[in-house]
Amino acid sequence: MAIAEFTIIPIGTATTSLSGYVADLHKELEKHTDIIFEMTPMGTILEGPLDRILEVIRAVHEVPFKNGAERVSTSIKIDDRRDKAASMTQKMQSVAEKLK
Repeated sequence: MAIAEFTIIPIGTATTSLSGYVADLHKELEKHTDIIFEMTPMGTILEGPLDRILEVIRAVHEVPFKNGAERVSTSIKIDDRRDKAASMTQKMQSVAEKLK
């Protein structure tokens, strides 16, 4: 499984507020029930097979265009570990254990 973090920034919108766009992105993510996601104040983290993650990011990237944005900037970071199973939970547990 891969873990990816992405940030989508609509550009050319009528207002500086982006919360409406973020809410619509969340609605799109909920449609993809085979992917685990966690939204943060600065981006979204996905967990699942890399091919599916990229498909989901592509679908979410289109949402601001459908809602009137003239330009969209999407940044993606991917952690694709293949030597052992990895997940968001496992990564956080590993750090927590080291903090004890």
